[in-house]
Amino acid sequence: MASFRVILILFISMVLLSSVAMATDHIVGGDKGWTVDFNYTQWAQETVFRVGDNLVFNYNPSFHNVFKVNGTLFQNCTFPSENEALSTGKDIIPLKTEGRKWYVCGKGDHCAARQMKFVITVLAEGAPAPSPPPSSNGHYVVSSVFGGVMAAMVAIVTIFA
Repeated sequence: MASFRVILILFISMVLLSSVAMATDHIVGGDKGWTVDFNYTQWAQETVFRVGDNLVFNYNPSFHNVFKVNGTLFQNCTFPSENEALSTGKDIIPLKTEGRKWYVCGKGDHCAARQMKFVITVLAEGAPAPSPPPSSNGHYVVSSVFGGVMAAMVAIVTIFA
């Protein structure tokens, strides 16, 4: 009876933790954040985005902002009205639907001349990821953390069972 209870606890924990572990917060620009003269195109191409993930923009709001735009506005570096800008300096955008998404900075010439723009493709939650580029380690870290948490839980349950 005790072993059934342990198995049930492990199963419920795995289900609950797997949904948490699957979502990823993508820090736009990594350590550099949202700033000028960074290759956001390369950053976006090296990252797998899924429904349920978040884009996290970290920047100085005195110098930058964030607009979610369509493909035409992206190509032309034109923006909606200023009141549609995200401008807190710590903006989080949940990726709720699959498909192409475009983001730009609307300050000065940051989009056109300083490359503060990128496009991503958001995959469905369970869709297989494309082959990862050699330098992409973000999702492996999430898997390793999840595996470590599960191993710790098994050890704790074994000790106290």
